[in-house]
Amino acid sequence: MQYRNITTDEQLREYCLGLSHAKSIAFDTEFVSEHTYRPVLCLIQVAADGELAVIDPIAISDVRLFWEAIAAAGHETIVHAGRGELEFCLQAVDRWPERLFDVQIAAALAGAEYPAGLGSLISRFLGHPPPKHETRTDWRRRPLSKRQIEYAVNDARFLQPLRDAIHAKLSELGRLGWLEDEMEAWRREILHSLSQERWRRVSGNSGLDARTLAIVRELFHWRDAEARRRNQPARRVLRDDLIVEIARRGSADVKHIQAVRGMERGDLQRRMGEMAAAVQRALDLPDAECPERPSRERVPELSVLGQFLFAALGSIAREAQLAPNLVGTPGDIREWMAYRATRAHATHDNPPQLAHGWRAEFVGRLFEDLLDGKLSIRVADPTSDHPLAFERHDRDAGR
Repeated sequence: MQYRNITTDEQLREYCLGLSHAKSIAFDTEFVSEHTYRPVLCLIQVAADGELAVIDPIAISDVRLFWEAIAAAGHETIVHAGRGELEFCLQAVDRWPERLFDVQIAAALAGAEYPAGLGSLISRFLGHPPPKHETRTDWRRRPLSKRQIEYAVNDARFLQPLRDAIHAKLSELGRLGWLEDEMEAWRREILHSLSQERWRRVSGNSGLDARTLAIVRELFHWRDAEARRRNQPARRVLRDDLIVEIARRGSADVKHIQAVRGMERGDLQRRMGEMAAAVQRALDLPDAECPERPSRERVPELSVLGQFLFAALGSIAREAQLAPNLVGTPGDIREWMAYRATRAHATHDNPPQLAHGWRAEFVGRLFEDLLDGKLSIRVADPTSDHPLAFERHDRDAGR
């Protein structure tokens, strides 16, 4: 396998000048995130207009030039499950790639499972055996062996052919517009997750009242600042379950915080005053400044009807060569049911996922017909991968 090995700033500068003329840039990264506040970028593997390259961010003083090339206009950027790569790009230059093709999401619109590993996509769409994985590699260590580097480059090498095969399938199915919608929605979701609302991802916070959520938020921000200071993963500083338990107690008394099981560590004991101050800030907030519970929490639990619709969604999606997990989740079904029940007398500025875009066209209207009695479901073949059959009760053609 022929590839350029870029290990100096000058080599990177020369390489990025060439990237400015590329029509497509496919790339992958290797990073380690277990031990530091932010993931440590260890390797960048690139395939651009038929040429392979490996960039060593540990040997190079600053790889910003590469991210500027990725974010520049004039080319398509190809990734697989590229959330980590996009976050690196945003942190470096505060911009996105303009035209983005994620083969994992695109493949889900063409019948593959979601999420699917790169190896399984290579096997499914290209007919190649999946590449062997260096699952135990510590990518921070140097020197890397030839085998390790070639394994990493192999991931980038297959991205362009994968993109072409999946693009052709989506074109055949008439779903290229769906992919554009998904890429834009994916960008928005990543931006939201990186915003000040990150505290809402603290696990176990559902069902908490506004004041308790305010304590969770203050403790999250304290933890984030402390993790940054120590250069440690945030959950290593203070676990999510401890944040929620302290918040539930609703007290800024140091003795009450110390009494929480799991707070015995010496580093936490030394920071008790800071945590108590964070709790007190939340307790002192006016009611109007406390966070609202997300609307999703106010959606009822999945009823028998919801379970029925979710089963129908899976059957419909598989028959149409779509990954059910990409089309919708049980939570999406709950939100759609709540939206349908209230839309006649409520204003919805942000309709649920199944009520707009290609999902509404594909499954939302079909659900409407099911609940309106225009469509029924029967078990056609219990042994089939698609056992359900849909029958119309009007003049429209049945399925």
